[in-house]
Amino acid sequence: MTSQSTPNTPTPDQIRRAPKVLLHDHLDGGLRPGTIVELARDAGYTGLPETDPEKLGVWFAEAADSGSLERYLETFSHTVAVMQTRDALIRVARECAEDLAEDGVVYAEVRYAPEQHLDGGLSLEEVVEAVNEGFRQGESLARESGRRIRVGALLTAMRHAARSLEIAELANRYRDLGGGGVVGFDIAGAEAGFPPTRHLDAFEYLKRENNHFTIHAGEAFGLPSIWQALQWCGADRLGHGVRIIDDIQVKEDGSVELGRLASYVRDKRIPLELCPSSNLQTGAADSYAEHPIGLLRRLHFRATVNTDNRLMSHTSMSNEFEHLVEAFGYSLDDMQWFSVNAMKSAFIPFDERLAMINDVIKPGYAELKSEWLFRQTASTSGSAAEEG
Repeated sequence: MTSQSTPNTPTPDQIRRAPKVLLHDHLDGGLRPGTIVELARDAGYTGLPETDPEKLGVWFAEAADSGSLERYLETFSHTVAVMQTRDALIRVARECAEDLAEDGVVYAEVRYAPEQHLDGGLSLEEVVEAVNEGFRQGESLARESGRRIRVGALLTAMRHAARSLEIAELANRYRDLGGGGVVGFDIAGAEAGFPPTRHLDAFEYLKRENNHFTIHAGEAFGLPSIWQALQWCGADRLGHGVRIIDDIQVKEDGSVELGRLASYVRDKRIPLELCPSSNLQTGAADSYAEHPIGLLRRLHFRATVNTDNRLMSHTSMSNEFEHLVEAFGYSLDDMQWFSVNAMKSAFIPFDERLAMINDVIKPGYAELKSEWLFRQTASTSGSAAEEG
């Protein structure tokens, strides 16, 4: 519990400086609008709805927020269209790492589907190597500017396609090459009509190879999608998983009853990659104050905070936490809880996760939480000087 004498409701500046951990972020959903315009010009792509970066950024946010699935999906057709060359992929990945570091993210797992970046003649391997190179460049540039970030890649297979085993093998191959590049696997795309069980061969392969994977589940389709992802496929984490709330009953007296699936998810500490702003756009919640993350945090699920698509949702990790602080009165202690949850759930080795928690995250929050004392001391000293 937070002491009444230590006011640690974070300011926007503290939220930005706080060490944050991001597990669910799409590379093709986080481009800078200016970069899209420049890459489109270089590639001769003429399909952009706007060529002014500021207007294009507004268009992406409005299209994603329109309530039209068709318009929402159209946004990705434009970003993917300009990510078809080695140089473009390197640049997008480099800027992703830089932008996240600027926002105070110290560890991120960023996902993308290699199969969507082959139109320019690249092979799957060349796509992965370009993105990995971009992430390393971004880490280095962040370090030069006094910030630290580590970025791991998740290779995504599309649910409606038939390349999941191929992409799983690719993820395994680049995990074994080391170098901090690919840390896991994911499937994404429309849940309805494309259950994760269609890709069992990929998941069985990954389990045999002792590799990590997350599955987009429980965002739009509900509890059956979550159940299949866990009990049939063996997912380590749930991409979104917000619909687990459907298995939790809040009674009139305020008591809470968990169904068997919700109990299993909480008992097994299965991480939920929650994306509040994105969930509002897709209708999973009507407002931040009504988002299930409030109840899930109170019930001590392994909840984490994520951005999903920073461009489409016009968001960042800092923005997500600002909304949650306003909606639920969260403190720096709550932010630390979410960040430690996420770091515990990352797909890098245990000793490295532990070092990030003990040497980066906890000291970072301790420093932020101590700032009130120095402000109070300075204020007191000023008053004393005036009285003297």
